[in-house]
Amino acid sequence: MRALVKTAAGPGLELADVTAPQAGTGQVLIRVLRTGICGTDLHIDSWDDWAARTVRAPLVLGHEFVGEVVETGPGVQDVKAGDLVSGEGHLVCGKCRNCMAGRRHLCIRTIGLGVHTDGAFAEYVVLPESNVWVHRHPIDLDVAAIFDPFGNAVHTALSFPVLGEDVLITGAGPIGMMAAAVAGHAGARSVVITDVSPYRLDLARKMGATLAVDVSQGAIADVMPGLRMSEGFDVGMEMSGRADALQDMIAHMSPGGRIAILGLPTGEVALDMAAIVTRMLTLRGIYGREMYETWYAMSVLLQNGLDISPVITHRFGYEQHAEAFAAARSGRCGKVVIDWTRPTLAAGAS
Repeated sequence: MRALVKTAAGPGLELADVTAPQAGTGQVLIRVLRTGICGTDLHIDSWDDWAARTVRAPLVLGHEFVGEVVETGPGVQDVKAGDLVSGEGHLVCGKCRNCMAGRRHLCIRTIGLGVHTDGAFAEYVVLPESNVWVHRHPIDLDVAAIFDPFGNAVHTALSFPVLGEDVLITGAGPIGMMAAAVAGHAGARSVVITDVSPYRLDLARKMGATLAVDVSQGAIADVMPGLRMSEGFDVGMEMSGRADALQDMIAHMSPGGRIAILGLPTGEVALDMAAIVTRMLTLRGIYGREMYETWYAMSVLLQNGLDISPVITHRFGYEQHAEAFAAARSGRCGKVVIDWTRPTLAAGAS
């Protein structure tokens, strides 16, 4: 089969012919239809320090996908050939304390699809049945391909109640944009999102943000009076991984405010602990998706009218993978999707 492979340690990827996987006991073989490019894939492509420490070549990349089940191995009961599916990319041990308690997203021995084991940037991928999410309602294939990052957005956005609350999101990347859409759909009074990219701020407005603020040109405090806010934001969602963004967020939270943190900083972050303690703020780390409460919530949100399709801005065929990665790295994009049923598409941007 054709697959996008990190063939050796170092920068770059290769579209290569590799042996197709087979479904073993409890596993499902899936023909991949679409994949989304994640920031993790960009790290592996560029071979930064994290990738050099984490990844062992050769490796098929990719963990955001949608596909059709073509074969099931012995013991598979609830998934059948022909099912349209996405996949949970965190492969858990099933035996640690959290797995046994049903908190699989907290598994201490999680293995990442397309990071520690061959992934979905290929014509076929294999997953355990327990990691397969069957789409039982009509869904756009491109949207289904980005259920993984959509899940990050939903997990973050719904970590705290947002109904009637003023929400601040720092970082207007694709997940931040989708979180803004989710928070608005869930009844937030206002959703303010910050970034320094005019392109992404404009896209965030299209996704439903009340205000999209360029923090290189103005301050968060400047928009609060116009929103009739006097005490600060009720719920914060830190998506950027920037220390200054989290610090700024803490400074603008109301007493008792709650912050969900998805962005991963590259270094240590100094926090105003006096403000956190005396204003009784709650900070919660978010990683991945709750299995499978978040997946259920994603499907229900879409069935009830949430539209995240504007976040998908570029589409490419699998032979255009270099162009697709360049678009994803440029910052002038939302989500970039690769079509694994066609080698090329007439136009990359939509």
